[in-house]
Amino acid sequence: MTKSSRREYGLFLPEEDHHVRGASLILISLLQFTTASSYFLDRSETPGEQAANMVVNKAMVFRQIPEGLPVGGKDLTIETVVDYDASSPAPVGGVLLQAEYASFDPYMKGRMRPAHIKSNATAFGLNKPLFNQCIARVLKSNHPKYQPGDQIIGELPIQQYVSVSGADLDKIQHLENPLGLEDVRVFLGALGMSGLTAYSSFYEIGQPQKGETIFISAASGSVGSMVGQLAKREGLRVIGSVGSEEKLDFIIRELGFDAGFNYKNERPADALKRLAPDGIDIDYENVGGEHLEAALGAMKEHGRVIVCGLISEYNATPGQRYPLYNYGLILRRRLTVRGFVVFDHGFGDKYHAEHQAKVQRWIKDGTFKVVTWECEGIDNAIDGLLALFSGRNFGKAVLKF
Repeated sequence: MTKSSRREYGLFLPEEDHHVRGASLILISLLQFTTASSYFLDRSETPGEQAANMVVNKAMVFRQIPEGLPVGGKDLTIETVVDYDASSPAPVGGVLLQAEYASFDPYMKGRMRPAHIKSNATAFGLNKPLFNQCIARVLKSNHPKYQPGDQIIGELPIQQYVSVSGADLDKIQHLENPLGLEDVRVFLGALGMSGLTAYSSFYEIGQPQKGETIFISAASGSVGSMVGQLAKREGLRVIGSVGSEEKLDFIIRELGFDAGFNYKNERPADALKRLAPDGIDIDYENVGGEHLEAALGAMKEHGRVIVCGLISEYNATPGQRYPLYNYGLILRRRLTVRGFVVFDHGFGDKYHAEHQAKVQRWIKDGTFKVVTWECEGIDNAIDGLLALFSGRNFGKAVLKF
């Protein structure tokens, strides 16, 4: 596997446990980050000195609304936005940041839409950098809360250097790591938005009971792999769907799933008849389409369908979308089918403290496995993001700047 697209297993050795202090790490409003990079020239410097201090500042830019899957170089581009002057001070009352990691998430495709179309997350601005949860380091500060070297987390443009001041300071905060977890990328995954998504929806909608059977589509992804481990802790029988033999081996051997199948080799409906002949109690739906149809067909009476994502539909035109014909089973089997947005009041926030306390401790003591798929270098960012929609990523996808 190439350096720019590699998978790492984040397995941690048990260490002494500590009390987990409150860590409000990810409930940052998903509003468009409007602060652009800025720089200040020292007019006392000669032109040569000024040129020597200039550092290229690249970003992933949203150029046009895609038709289906985004196209690199057309819909998304890597561009130099504003050069960073290494000799300039931080903005008045603000900070200058150097990005370290950015989170890549499937929901970002839904933000590549016309601004007038409302949804649960703000649309990306045309001809502006994409933005998402990022981890960054403070280079310079003119704010009493932050010192050079501090590590922060927040909603930031996906670019190498960012100047933050004014109201945009509310969108960042210190990265709190009370247990000293070695791999801070977990705060973008299992301890970030995808982790809270998995945790809150599994308990709030799934209402798991020991001995039940759960089916998880996209089971090796950031959300699916976490739901599977939570389900095993609750004593459920866990079945997962993945897109390769390598991923199938991982969810069974490493994550402890009871069974699984490669949907590229076996139709979901056939696999569920084979692996769950008595039916399933919970469907954790990340894919939609044929997977959702198969899950509905396998549901027991009073089963629960947790609709987290429909990734098979994200890049489909209206005529390409999968026709769902068996939705009548929702009525006949008295099923609960519920979609959700983790940032809804009373949903993710209800479980935030519990999620942080438990999952931080499990990662620290080595009983919870985290897998991170890393794309390295801003020049490879588009390929890393698009890997989400072709199944090339494995676990939580992040960009390392």
